[in-house]
Amino acid sequence: MDSETWTFAKTYPKWPHEYIVRDRVDAQLFDELVRYIRQEGQLQSFYSKKYRYLGHAGMWYWTMVEQTHDGAWSYPIEDETIVNRCLEQESYENRLKAGTLPEDSSS
Repeated sequence: MDSETWTFAKTYPKWPHEYIVRDRVDAQLFDELVRYIRQEGQLQSFYSKKYRYLGHAGMWYWTMVEQTHDGAWSYPIEDETIVNRCLEQESYENRLKAGTLPEDSSS
């Protein structure tokens, strides 16, 4: 994770984060990262949605795939295209606690 070149997501400035794209990195390692996030990540909120977040070395990693009501995933690991990360203090949970959440523009 640390050796990849992450791209700053400038289209969503209220939520500073970076991302990697499957077709720009080693696909096998990308799949392993997605699998690890899905298996070991903590289910946490992002406004009204729930995603799996994996904490590592002061960063939170996640994908934009939600689990279905029966615990399955919306689509398989091989169809995942992006992994995101942000500083731990920029996570939804920490910003909620700090009272620094921006307005939800996704609803």
